[in-house]
Amino acid sequence: MTLRISTLPLKLAVCRLDPRSPLPEWARGEFVTLTRTKDELSVVCDDEAVPPGVHAERNWRCFRVEGPIPFETTGVALALVEPLATRGISVFLIATYDTDYLMVKEEAFDRAAQALRDAGHDLR
Repeated sequence: MTLRISTLPLKLAVCRLDPRSPLPEWARGEFVTLTRTKDELSVVCDDEAVPPGVHAERNWRCFRVEGPIPFETTGVALALVEPLATRGISVFLIATYDTDYLMVKEEAFDRAAQALRDAGHDLR
């Protein structure tokens, strides 16, 4: 499977809040996602928007699969993650209705981009 992948010029943070927390007003930016479960409220947003004291993993960079990806398509996550896993690059994967986003720490971004190219993906 060959995917068309673009890079987003963003620096993101992945935050963990108490599951009973209200949706934070500070969650903003070009890319924002909130997920509430019984165990946590996860927020991904602009790194600079996260206030001090919030439990966060910072300095994430993002790749976007050019979509939309039909729901019946199989193997997309594997095609993204496998080349990075074989090189020891940790990922944070987010799926939306239309497409998938692959996040890696900033220090691994160039190695991740090369791994995706080496796997045959069209990286733009």
